[in-house]
Amino acid sequence: MAPIAIDPVEIPAEIRFPTKTVAPPATVKLPLINNGSLDNLEQFDVTPVIGTEYPEANLVDMLNAPNADELLTELALTISQRGVVFFRKQDNLTNELQKQLITRLGELSGKPASSGLHVHPVFSADGNHSGQADKEISTISSRTAKDLFSQSDRQDVCAKKQSSFQWHTDIAFEKVPASYSSLRLTELPKSGGDTLWASGYELYDRLSPAMQQFFEGKTCTYSVPGYNRAAKRGNFDLYSKPRGSPLNVGTELSAVHPVVRTNPITGWKSLYALDCQHINGLTKGESNLFCDWLKKLIVDNHDLQVRLRWKNPNDIAIWDNRSTFHNATYDYFGLGDRFGNRAVGLAEVPYYDPNSKSRWESLEGSNIGKYLHMESITE
Repeated sequence: MAPIAIDPVEIPAEIRFPTKTVAPPATVKLPLINNGSLDNLEQFDVTPVIGTEYPEANLVDMLNAPNADELLTELALTISQRGVVFFRKQDNLTNELQKQLITRLGELSGKPASSGLHVHPVFSADGNHSGQADKEISTISSRTAKDLFSQSDRQDVCAKKQSSFQWHTDIAFEKVPASYSSLRLTELPKSGGDTLWASGYELYDRLSPAMQQFFEGKTCTYSVPGYNRAAKRGNFDLYSKPRGSPLNVGTELSAVHPVVRTNPITGWKSLYALDCQHINGLTKGESNLFCDWLKKLIVDNHDLQVRLRWKNPNDIAIWDNRSTFHNATYDYFGLGDRFGNRAVGLAEVPYYDPNSKSRWESLEGSNIGKYLHMESITE
């Protein structure tokens, strides 16, 4: 696990950066510092840049351990540093425990008290026959997707479409978007259905200094008109009550966020705008050009990606949406259904801190930092 090269700072109850911020409570020192409590667990980095797997660890044991807070604080930091972590065969992890896990990860990493678990505007909508009883658990279902979304709404995931356009971060259309997300698949197709993640830290670091400066301080607009069409098609109203935060209300699913975002857990800068509708201040043509180019950077740079093959029922992935993008693989049609349960935590309103560092800057001097800078590593 890479060390953090930023001195911890005390974050006050509220900070205002160029984009409005709801900062973590003053009792949590950010960025977090490694406490080493997970070092004795079997683990390996799936790639140098992103992804760590714990092949034998049990999350319920962590939740029930005498030093649970210490373990989960370290896990939260690991997720934020590495982007995504994987655990296999979590057969005793129920929906309630999964919700408890995501809630605790947020609390121990300083989320505002007003931020809880996200309530999905479509899957939790009253009158939606495909919805679920627990509004804080989103059921990932290959069947439900077919029922709710028309062919035109699903065109980006059809076999003839380029899957690169499915790269996204969860619920960026909300004023308070996702922090930690978890997905536990309970039913797998015979083959296919892999999920990929890409590092927003690394995407930012591979930009030239001039391009980094161009994006810093700019904002972008997110919206999901497809959800309104799904509600109309299904003859139900979108869930308009608070969706995990008092700021996430109404049926106008649109938000403005910074293009470059600071992850408060690590203190590192990350490219955040990828699946936005528009980069504000640019013409439509300019915005489309830059958005398409950023997606192309992910596609062309496979070494900033990690791919998870779901091997067993109850395999689970947990990731930090503040600094990762992910993409499902829709290659399993005719090979069986794919079901899972997702719990999504909320934290701060996204912000950009001009005093924050990039991941490369923070890791300068470490072996991984030298690798990232294409320098030779001496044994």
